[in-house]
Amino acid sequence: MGLGKLTFLNKAKTAASAKVAQARKVLSDSKDDTRDKPETSSKLGAKDKFDELSEIYNEQETSESENIVNTKNDHTILALDIGTEYVKAVIARQGASDELEIIGIGRAHQGSGNMYAGAIADIPAVVGVCEQALNQAEKMSGTTSKLTVVGIAGELIKGNTSTVRYRRKNGNKPLSEQEMSLIIKRVQDHAGEQARQAIADETNNPNVEVRLINSAIVSISIDGYKISNPIGFKGTDVVIQFYTAFAPLVHISAIEKVCAELSLDLLAVAVEPFAVCRACLGDNIDSNFSAIVMDIGGGTTDIAVVDDGGVEGTKMFNIGGRSFTHQIAEILGIDFDTAEQYKLSMKKPTKIPADAKEGIDLAVRRNLAVWLSGVEITLEEFNLTDVLPNRILLCGGGAGLSELQDVLATTDWFKSLPFARRPIIHLVESADIPGIHNLTKTTLDHSYVTALGLLRVALDTLAGAPEESSIKSKLSKLLQN
Repeated sequence: MGLGKLTFLNKAKTAASAKVAQARKVLSDSKDDTRDKPETSSKLGAKDKFDELSEIYNEQETSESENIVNTKNDHTILALDIGTEYVKAVIARQGASDELEIIGIGRAHQGSGNMYAGAIADIPAVVGVCEQALNQAEKMSGTTSKLTVVGIAGELIKGNTSTVRYRRKNGNKPLSEQEMSLIIKRVQDHAGEQARQAIADETNNPNVEVRLINSAIVSISIDGYKISNPIGFKGTDVVIQFYTAFAPLVHISAIEKVCAELSLDLLAVAVEPFAVCRACLGDNIDSNFSAIVMDIGGGTTDIAVVDDGGVEGTKMFNIGGRSFTHQIAEILGIDFDTAEQYKLSMKKPTKIPADAKEGIDLAVRRNLAVWLSGVEITLEEFNLTDVLPNRILLCGGGAGLSELQDVLATTDWFKSLPFARRPIIHLVESADIPGIHNLTKTTLDHSYVTALGLLRVALDTLAGAPEESSIKSKLSKLLQN
């Protein structure tokens, strides 16, 4: 059981389109080999593909600016975390043992109208903010990276785990990769229709279009026998649990437009809590990692449940750090920026006027009650038969609010949910993320964890699965389009 991934590439929009197309062909050929020729694997190893793609893109980018250091041998990738409050750009290169080394970091503040409920609302404004963050990261690293993975969040992102029962006509015939590919395609089509209907109901738009973002296998059993790799097994009744995540096409199109305006080549779009889970797992994708991951941003709270290394589902609701700021501004009758300063100064009460402290406390308590209700309702929607994991990992800019951590750790909010005992609350820092090393002098706190997860998704997408006889190596390519 483990995390799968989905890759899609946007069309080249630069003068070096031929070279970009060549890079895409490397990825396309490796996927087509798996689909059209079952029982065969890609001849390119992970590092070979990474080297070839990086040389193509880096050759293109160095010719565009004489001020950028020639980085033909630096295999760089870019994570772009377009958040409601900040845009974060992180440039990394592949180091020894396929680990990632962060060499450039940038952050720029979003305007109040740039984002809505975690989605892009003003494309030109977001492009400008992204450019600021990219310039900072490029200046720090001395290089650029065109290969980009971007996160996506919001209530209209539908990530669910569904159970599929498939009865084979010939149980004495070993299960092949081609047959598994057909099963996966059927599941994805069915899940896509469910997601489209759910989004259509919520938006009152029966013609809404959706696109698959992420896919992962949670568990597989044949004739009641749980297995890790179904290829080659005989049996009649195949039961598979799939995680699939879909997003409205309009949201993805906005991301593609932003990348095109910035002359970036979009390698993948990843559901943000899915990416955070991937970061926590690191290279050990066969681990028994179980936890609830809460990515608390400025506009949304994104929740993922991971059980035994497999994503059970991802859900979001529209309450984040900005909700606390708006509540403070409303109660005190002050502007948003001043309210934000007060909120950030709560750890240092001396910086807050004495006559404002009572109103701030009231605003935070009110918003905490609403936010906690959102957490309870969201966790109830997972409909898990087993108990929920007893670890809750917090990340994102909003997670730094100590009152939020305290309410999870000290109140009885969890008793109405299927927890075996009080959950343990942990604020995830960059040091907790395996396989990623920060070579810069900038400290990466909990607000950068999502970007680190996006880097891991980018490396997965480029390198493919490890050459092992496991569910990851045999089926990861089948989960890609």
